Amino acid sequence: MTEALHIKPYQPNQSFIDDKAIWSLINEHQAPTAAEVSAVLDKAARLKGLSLKDCAILLQNQHAALDEALFSLARDIKQKIYGNRIVLFAPLYVSNHCANSCSYCGFNADNAVLKRKTLNDEELKREVAILEDMGHKRILAVYGEHPRNSVEAIVHSINTMYGVQSGKGGEIRRINVNCAPMSVADFATLKTAAIGTYQCFQETYHRQTYETVHRKGKKTDYLYRLYAMHRAMEAGIDDVGIGALFGLYDHRFELLALLAHVQQLEQDCGVGPHTISFPRIEPAHGSKLSERPPFAIDDDCFKRIVAITRLAVPYTGLIISTRESASLRKTLLELGVSQISAGSATSPGGYSAGLEARSETDAEQFSLGDHRSMDDIIYELVTESDAIPSFCTGCYRKGRTGDHFIGLAKQQFIGKFCQPNALITFREYLNDYASPATREAGNALIKRELEKMSPARSRNVSLCLDKTDAGERDIYL
Repeated sequence: MTEALHIKPYQPNQSFIDDKAIWSLINEHQAPTAAEVSAVLDKAARLKGLSLKDCAILLQNQHAALDEALFSLARDIKQKIYGNRIVLFAPLYVSNHCANSCSYCGFNADNAVLKRKTLNDEELKREVAILEDMGHKRILAVYGEHPRNSVEAIVHSINTMYGVQSGKGGEIRRINVNCAPMSVADFATLKTAAIGTYQCFQETYHRQTYETVHRKGKKTDYLYRLYAMHRAMEAGIDDVGIGALFGLYDHRFELLALLAHVQQLEQDCGVGPHTISFPRIEPAHGSKLSERPPFAIDDDCFKRIVAITRLAVPYTGLIISTRESASLRKTLLELGVSQISAGSATSPGGYSAGLEARSETDAEQFSLGDHRSMDDIIYELVTESDAIPSFCTGCYRKGRTGDHFIGLAKQQFIGKFCQPNALITFREYLNDYASPATREAGNALIKRELEKMSPARSRNVSLCLDKTDAGERDIYL
């Protein structure tokens, strides 16, 4: 356990999700007045976060003009904390072998049509090399919950991925991990692999629904999964990522419970999650539930969920995957999302199979909504959103993680490090991997960003850019 975390005693045999209290908040604030909604927005503007009551009010706002005020404030808060940077990553599915039977997931153990595969070392190296040749520096390694995906096997695969270097200085500099919950001892072993963020979703916080959709396997244990992040932090992993799978239960309950999870981590571990994700159920072969989610939410509702989360936890990174369409992802970026996946495949070996094969769903966990290439996504980020695509991993390697990172974010100091590092790593991408059109647009964006900086900072960043142009790589502040 790291000294910085100071984990308080917790009770893993008791749920900290209070269904009755959450539903009481929802029911008491079904029709908030305009004055109540405005008061919450005023509170959110102070960048101190929101209570569950505040979020219940915003979730059920019925005044269209105040919804627009909510969205506008979410844009402002994101700009103040994160600026116009967008962090890019790619999922790498190492194994779709899974011993759980989850009724919404294509990887479920009872899915007889799924093509099962766990990548061997050579296959894994090929996948990583392809991602490096796209320009990726950050990977989310994904593993099904299965005996073959032991912590030792996961650590071995991570070390294998870090060891791949290809082409024009291609290398992976940060590997985040999405895998089954572990014991404290196994999390400590996982930490030895120099992982970035440990990511695990509760899927649904509603216990009755949880027990209904998780039909067999270790994942049937609601409480063991609920306290996964406590154990990870106890083992010294101070960057964790949580999320809920929207569509399994009432979105109002799920969001308030998700934020209750944030509060519990802050109370017990001294720091909340590094990231929050918002997956919606997407169709998956072998899962009838995924074709007709019991609590499907439309895009307008989804936008409100993301915006409210940005107000409630202003210093936490928000992630949207390629489950969503290109147009919706663009909107959500404006409302608070700070990280997106790009050029994704959701099956083991999916990158080696090629772009054409990625539309096949017989080996995938779910279907994708955004099929654009990495370069196309970056070009549109630059030309349509005036955003800086960032490949920076400097904070992780400088030790700016956990409560240190959050502390810097609360002081609005993240821009001091992240904005320059984003520009430097973006120049790497432009020089090594970008198409001519993207290179031209990207360099014009970098020039505009330098003009916004103070003369001293602009000179310092320009020196780093000159070194990058001369062939030096992995420069960060």
